[in-house]
Amino acid sequence: MSMATLFVTATFTIPQSIGTDIYSLLWLLPLAASIAVVYKATKMTTITAKLFCKEAAILFGSIVVFIVITALVLLAVTYLFT
Repeated sequence: MSMATLFVTATFTIPQSIGTDIYSLLWLLPLAASIAVVYKATKMTTITAKLFCKEAAILFGSIVVFIVITALVLLAVTYLFT
């Protein structure tokens, strides 16, 4: 095995450390985007570039809005109990 292959393999054996601050939540954006793209790619019967981008953007936006609403509800519940 070459050194490059070992290096690439080693990067997948150590998990990425993600903190609990507000900047760590930015990792949710590429995750939500990839979920939206893959889901729409598997569910659309005919794919055109314009329609696919529109549908994926709508799904991405709805995922992000749902995550924000869920976070605000959890924050409110936590505030009430503490």
